[in-house]
Amino acid sequence: MKKYNKNGQLEAVICNSCGKKLVVDKGIVREGAMAIDHAWDYFSEKDGQVHHFDLCEECYDEITAEFKIPVDVEEQLELL
Repeated sequence: MKKYNKNGQLEAVICNSCGKKLVVDKGIVREGAMAIDHAWDYFSEKDGQVHHFDLCEECYDEITAEFKIPVDVEEQLELL
């Protein structure tokens, strides 16, 4: 869950799974995190809804470790 100040700068990121407050410095998240923004479509029970949440790296690892089919990982050649 992201929180912004009145100027629109990122102020805090809290993991929706464990509640951990992630380190944010000058509007930049300074540790591993994943942001999900998903718009559900016609063939779901959530048609018309958009869900937003954030996960810390530890929760991401726990959740994906339970997948029957592992996450497809690709190495980036150039880091931004």
